[in-house]
Amino acid sequence: GVITHPKVVRLGINEYLRGFLREENVRIRTEAIEFEVHAPQITKEVSPLLEFGNFSKKYNEGFELTAQGGNIRKGEVIGIVGPNGIGKSTFVKILAGEIKPDTGKLDMTIKVSYKPQYIKAEETVSVAELLRSITKQFDTSFYQGEILKPLQLERLLKQQVNDLSGGELQRVAIAACLSRSADMYILDEPSAHLDVEQRVLATKVIRRFAENNKVTAMVVDHDIYMIDMLSDRILVFEGQPMVKGDVHGPFNMRDGMNRFLKNVGISFRRDEETKRPRVNKLDSRLDRAQKAEGEYYYSIK
Repeated sequence: GVITHPKVVRLGINEYLRGFLREENVRIRTEAIEFEVHAPQITKEVSPLLEFGNFSKKYNEGFELTAQGGNIRKGEVIGIVGPNGIGKSTFVKILAGEIKPDTGKLDMTIKVSYKPQYIKAEETVSVAELLRSITKQFDTSFYQGEILKPLQLERLLKQQVNDLSGGELQRVAIAACLSRSADMYILDEPSAHLDVEQRVLATKVIRRFAENNKVTAMVVDHDIYMIDMLSDRILVFEGQPMVKGDVHGPFNMRDGMNRFLKNVGISFRRDEETKRPRVNKLDSRLDRAQKAEGEYYYSIK
């Protein structure tokens, strides 16, 4: 490892992403971490996998979640965004069948594979034994190339699940979720405990898995870049954290991102060198220009 001298924030982050510390003349990775810039995904008009009416869920401590009717389409990836304590995890737990709504009804005839936000490492088996117990594809070259290698799990296969670090356990949990046979895959906070390189890899794995297998995925995350790169449409959660949450959408990506970021009052630009998303300084020239155009995330031309 190497410890650098203090650097200006932007310079330090960009050198880390490029994988080369110029002042120290040290290369820390063979390839740079690259951020893609793209237009928002075009909404696909395909048949729905799941349609749901209005439903609500209230907890004893007073929080209430209300969802308007909507649909989830076959083969699409739905991103879910909103502040903490607004009911995102409650919503996906209802879709996954973990809890039931108080009002309304969901006709869940589809099979769901669910990765919860908080992962428990209680298994005293190896990573290989765990994954092999879930899927018959474990020993195939397809599974190696689709799941194990891109999630960097090969060196972890002999380790006990309950001995893994937070980031290692997260990657195993993602693999376990995608290893099950299902119509819809729900992943709650898959970026938690992952570093920037692992987040980029996990994003590509989830998106490619959904496309190659023509299945639906739903992802809850606070990483805006991950949501952008993954999603075809987006659900926006609004309300008062810890009191009331309302589900809106799904929207197309441009409308959904703009609605969410307008609510929180921030806009993003792209770093000129690495293209990573950067929050604009509040009330800066670019912040004002983007907000005036109503474009809080995607580039304005």
